[in-house]
Order: sequence, then structure tokens, then C-alpha cells
Amino acid sequence: MNIMIVGVGGQGTLLASKLLGHVLLEAGYDVKVSEVHGMSQRGGSVVTYVRYGKKVYSPVIDKGEADIILSFEKLEAARWLEYLKSGGTIITNTYESWPMPVITGNAEYPSQIVEKMQAAGAKVIARDFLSVAVEAGSPKAVNIALLGSLSAMFDDITPDQWNAAIDAVVPEKFRELNHKAFELGRAVK
Repeated sequence: MNIMIVGVGGQGTLLASKLLGHVLLEAGYDVKVSEVHGMSQRGGSVVTYVRYGKKVYSPVIDKGEADIILSFEKLEAARWLEYLKSGGTIITNTYESWPMPVITGNAEYPSQIVEKMQAAGAKVIARDFLSVAVEAGSPKAVNIALLGSLSAMFDDITPDQWNAAIDAVVPEKFRELNHKAFELGRAVK
């Protein structure tokens, strides 16, 4: 299986990929996680590849190979759509993080992004995960709320295993928040 985690710099891609890699390893899979690639320090597009299975030799996912794209922002999901397998799934936050050309008035934020991804054949779960994170206690937990939604797609990994991964990866002072964001995100279908 191939999962891409995509977003804009500073949105928690690193923690999400680390947590996902940890839970998959603990579940007995061979896992390869790429480094975060992109312009994270400048607020640009970032991507992490997570590949897992019986034996995985490389973390790289080529175009048309991603089973799932987990996206912190819907325009980023659309940007990486060509990497999704036919019939693959996109889980995306509906939040709009405007790129610089939109901010400066040189372009408009594209409309009907979710509908266009669906028309291209993607199964799209698009929800306001930012509100889920705020309900959990902090907008910074949006990455864990998204992971909660993703976790429901893993029949062989229990919520207890996911929570153990949060305990292993997240600093203690943020665990309660992240557990709550995970549970609220897991309920989002």
C-alpha cells in the first residue's frame, strides 16, 4: 500500500508520517517513510511518502501508484492527484490555504476542487477537519484528526494500537489533545 501525506509547510506532515510509520511497524509491516520533501520553511507544498507491505524496498511513490492521499488542504490534494491510483481515495481537509498568487490578487482560488477530483475518478472524503481539531482543543491537531479518519480504513489495526502509537510518538504534554483529535477524526466518514 502506498500513502502520500501532502500539505503546506508547517501543517504537521512530519508528525503525521512519523505516527503512521510507527503504527504500521508495530502492526508487523515492513515500512518505508520518505523524508519530508518540499518548501516547508517557506510555507510551500510538502509531501511525504509512506509505503508498507510484506517487503518494501523504497519509499518513493510514482505517478498512479498512491492508494491514498491524505491532504491537509484541498488544493494540495488536487496538486498531487496524478499520483493517485485509479479508484484511490483522497482524505482532505476543506480548509483553503491560499497560495501567494491568490493572496496578491494575481489569481483566484480554484472553485469546485472536490468535485473535479471526484470527476477524475477519486473517492474523496472532504471534511472540515480544522473544526474537528478545534473541538479537540487546538487547530494544530488537524493532522491527527485527519489521521483518525484514515485509521478507520485499516481493519487490521485497532484504535488501541493507534493510541499506543500516539503515546510513543507525541510528547506527553500534548497526548490528551492528540488522543481526542484522533477519536473525533476517526468518527468522520
